Amino acid sequence: MAVNEGSLSGLSEAEAREFHSVFMSSFIVFMVIAVIAHILAWMWRPWLPGPQGYAWLDDSTTAVAGTLMSMLT
Repeated sequence: MAVNEGSLSGLSEAEAREFHSVFMSSFIVFMVIAVIAHILAWMWRPWLPGPQGYAWLDDSTTAVAGTLMSMLT
């Protein structure tokens, strides 16, 4: 049974560096998108509501809906 003298993956050092750079670039892009999505989700509905809970959302949602309806008519 022959043992490969290179790495366990079978890639040369240049190929491994290229794969690593592509992997890191895509990982950074994924993380940026995930952070932006989490910030937008937090702005839409915080995970840790204040002492009144999510009751304040009902009032603000009604106010926003009323404003949008008045703009449409």
